[in-house]
Amino acid sequence: LILPHPLPSLFAKENLNRMSERQLNLYDRLINEPSNDWDIYYWATEAKPAPAAFENEVLAMLREFAKNRNREQRLWQPDLEYLFEPPR
Repeated sequence: LILPHPLPSLFAKENLNRMSERQLNLYDRLINEPSNDWDIYYWATEAKPAPAAFENEVLAMLREFAKNRNREQRLWQPDLEYLFEPPR
């Protein structure tokens, strides 16, 4: 799945290795069930309300990540090598 905005991929790179199995399942559902990938971006940035089915701790984490409090430059999808790195 290639999302239209790097936000979910950057979030995954930063968070997947420290998420619980439950959170991983919620994230998997979030990125795979909506029919329009832009919806994820709109929900994360609070441009549109999310359906109740997706209102959970992982979407809250994604919303916090989207605020980019450290002012990181987030223009590109990350390379996938992080999937093969050992957990931190």
